[in-house]
Amino acid sequence: MNFKLRIASGFATALLGATLHAAPLTVTLPGDMTDFKTAKGSDIAVADCKTCHAADYVYMQPPLNKTQWTATITKMKKVFGCNVQDSDVDTLADYLTGQNGPK
Repeated sequence: MNFKLRIASGFATALLGATLHAAPLTVTLPGDMTDFKTAKGSDIAVADCKTCHAADYVYMQPPLNKTQWTATITKMKKVFGCNVQDSDVDTLADYLTGQNGPK
């Protein structure tokens, strides 16, 4: 073991020891500012979208058309592991377009 590795190893041991004896950290998150409005498909949004983020996040997005919402849902499924069933994508895209689509 060379000198640099010993220093790094000693630092890691000291840091780990300090971490093991540290008081638990408590974080209080703010509540949702809004919730999904009730309409056909809102049950899917509540069950699948709110698993990872607040409804506020949907309403903060720029208005998207159905094609764009479908692409967003597909990305959420493929990249982030969203549990939306393939059979629910169309209904959810309709719902999200109605909630935050072009006027």
